[in-house]
Amino acid sequence: MLSVLLVLAAAGWVLVLWQAAAMDTSHAMSLDLTMGMAAPLFLVMWIAMMVGMMFPASAPMVLAFAHTQTHKRNEGAAYIPTWLFVAPYVAVWTAFGAIGYALAVGANALADDSMSTMDNLPRIAGGLLIVAGIYQLTPLKRVCLARCRSPLAFMFSYWRDGRRGAVSMGLRHGLFCLGCCWVLFLLLLPLGVMNIGAMLAVAALVFAEKALPKGDTVAIAAAGVLIVYGLLALAVPAALPTAM
Repeated sequence: MLSVLLVLAAAGWVLVLWQAAAMDTSHAMSLDLTMGMAAPLFLVMWIAMMVGMMFPASAPMVLAFAHTQTHKRNEGAAYIPTWLFVAPYVAVWTAFGAIGYALAVGANALADDSMSTMDNLPRIAGGLLIVAGIYQLTPLKRVCLARCRSPLAFMFSYWRDGRRGAVSMGLRHGLFCLGCCWVLFLLLLPLGVMNIGAMLAVAALVFAEKALPKGDTVAIAAAGVLIVYGLLALAVPAALPTAM
């Protein structure tokens, strides 16, 4: 199962890098917040991005579920395919990607009516950085991160038997994961959905928060960095490259 997750994550990054390279050659940076992509392509790339960025951090939870089911199968008991746990997780992030696309389309429409909106995009992104930093310190963030950091505690608290139980658990895990990271992913809209540097930074932060022994401390430290960088972007917009 670990090899499958690694292959999926690698495939996600390959697809994203390929699309980013194609956009670079077509001057994608002159496009809008959707990077010129129609909704279906945007969602495909969003899923690829999510798989590449989130599966390494979510691997312990998926492996814990898979290990439990493997143990049942070896004992001759009924077991549940791991994909029934993973699919709802992906569905949660896909739905969030659809919301993100709608926000990007709305922002583009607003920009068409007021060019000052795009002129101030770095400051808007800076404000979002500050919001992300503040969110890092909220009780909701701490609760969601705690659930994501402890696969065994999650399994003990939310275990449900059967196929419906697996779907319910996967959905719950996806919602906790979303609650932990949603603002960080929203940052990719003004910074560029195909901005590889921003993607790597978010992926590294998500992995550190969820997988490292001092991940909760990393989350607090990241809050300070995000807030300071956001304040810098408000004062010096050129310090924050955006999608426009």
